Amino acid sequence: MKKQYSLIALSLALFAGSALAADAGTATPQGKQQTKLGTCSKEAKAKSIRGADRRQFMSTCMKAKA
Repeated sequence: MKKQYSLIALSLALFAGSALAADAGTATPQGKQQTKLGTCSKEAKAKSIRGADRRQFMSTCMKAKA
């Protein structure tokens, strides 16, 4: 009985590890874009840019740091 639980636990650990490894490879480009978005947003907030000017600033900022 203990062997069965050990095998189940090992299987789950291996499955979870492979799923996380697969996700890590695909999440990297999105993570970089999210980081750029956060940085540009903080800059716009610090400069008190709002409305259409903010949209323009964000667009320029995201392209410049690409």
